[in-house]
Amino acid sequence: MNRRRTSRSASAEDLLNTLQSLTARARQEVELHQARVELAQALQREMLPSSLPTLPGLEAAAGYAPARHGLDIGGDWYDGFPLPDGALAFAIGDVQGHDVEAAAFMGQIRIAMRAIAATTSDPGEVMGRTNDLLLSVDSGLFATCTFLRLDPLTWELHSARAGHVACVWASVDGASGITEDPGGLPLGIQTGEAYPVTRRTLDTAGALVLLTDGVVEGPSLLIEDGLDRVRRLVGAHAGASAEELADEVLSAAESTGHEDDAAVLVLRHEATARRTR
Repeated sequence: MNRRRTSRSASAEDLLNTLQSLTARARQEVELHQARVELAQALQREMLPSSLPTLPGLEAAAGYAPARHGLDIGGDWYDGFPLPDGALAFAIGDVQGHDVEAAAFMGQIRIAMRAIAATTSDPGEVMGRTNDLLLSVDSGLFATCTFLRLDPLTWELHSARAGHVACVWASVDGASGITEDPGGLPLGIQTGEAYPVTRRTLDTAGALVLLTDGVVEGPSLLIEDGLDRVRRLVGAHAGASAEELADEVLSAAESTGHEDDAAVLVLRHEATARRTR
């Protein structure tokens, strides 16, 4: 009898020890996962520019929201930098995948675009040469992207598009629209791809909003409907600053149900915005 009680007691003690061990292990895994998530988010933030270039009369703002779940990094991105001739370059894109390889690919795109844009004023050539360079690396990944060049004297925007989401514009009177410029295949798909250049004036549009699919697409939301929703939102906030507009658009992305990350880039003529106040 005593032996049986000892056996039962030992079994209960073993079970308790096992449960404690599993609990401690689970806690460690949760803490490790949280640490990895925080590290991933820090990595993503470090790979995005800390500020955007500016010039008198220009408001430029951008925002990024990480994926809702998991350890998704390296997907959506934006960039902005001055060019040797005094113009400004801006870009937004979405890399296939959400891992360290995707983050590295994003870095390659940004470096390539910055280097190539310093040698040519044609956004189509910037996009084409970046595409060919990425293919030579043979990473097996691809990315959608929109690249713009802003002339500070004429306020003319020259843009090239590689399979990316359409842009949204708004004028000072509240009119708004969706512009899906002609473009080529995503970067990293086919060598020698051509990227036509679209020209528009920023002052006429008032504000130009570039975004990624995480802003306008969800499990039950078609991208066309999402774009129209952003168009109405932008039109309703025609007098807002670029930063306020970026915040409004990025906040709206939370209701799409999309678990992907999201990015938005807003350009507007500051003098145009002030006339509405």
